[in-house]
Amino acid sequence: MATVKGVELRAAEEVAAACDDDTLLVWAAQGMRGGVRAWALGEAVAVASPELNRRDRLTVRGDAAQVAAVVGLALPELGPSYRLLGDRELIVELGERLPGTGPARPFEWMDTGPNAARDAGGAGPGRVGWLEGADEEVGVLLAGASPSSWAVPGLPGVRRWAGLRAADGELVATAADAWSCPQVGFVAGVATAAAHRGRGYARRVCRFAFAALAAEHGRVALMVDTDNRAAIGVYERLGMRGRPVAAATVGQ
Repeated sequence: MATVKGVELRAAEEVAAACDDDTLLVWAAQGMRGGVRAWALGEAVAVASPELNRRDRLTVRGDAAQVAAVVGLALPELGPSYRLLGDRELIVELGERLPGTGPARPFEWMDTGPNAARDAGGAGPGRVGWLEGADEEVGVLLAGASPSSWAVPGLPGVRRWAGLRAADGELVATAADAWSCPQVGFVAGVATAAAHRGRGYARRVCRFAFAALAAEHGRVALMVDTDNRAAIGVYERLGMRGRPVAAATVGQ
């Protein structure tokens, strides 16, 4: 039984109610799959998600003092591998309240509702669709176009890849359905081959993936580096709204 003082949340619906259906927290809960734990204390909500987007994450929201109290009590149960994730101002303030917290690493969380525009399906030349048996091709594309991609073929949580092929059959753009949960589809691994950039291929692949995941999950989200203004612009034109967030290591 948890020793964290507050209410332990046992179901995804309880997390959604406690956080006012905040997409970031709902995504972090991952439908309360095995290993995920969550707590509420006053206005604060904390969701501990192992191996989410390649990290053990403690995603937080609410009043900084109350969040700090929950984090301080939860961490001894969770272990040293967990990293804070939340709105940027909150993570910065927690760094002042929690000894041993590392510097806030800023990036952007973006999400959209179920009204993402749809693109034509199919995986023929110039068409976008879900790929089959193309993990090796995706790996080659990512190695050249986005070697730091958080999503790669075969990684736990990476479900499938959308892609667009050129007329000669070459895979020139891709995006992954990765770390999605019942309530939120999540996109990662967006990449376009260097020789084919500037033609709107990434936009088309994202347009398809957003629409497909919105139809399946009701809403879609992703993370993007703050300085990647070109990608942010593409996502905004496809109906996503941005939110400054940050992650930080935290001491025990």
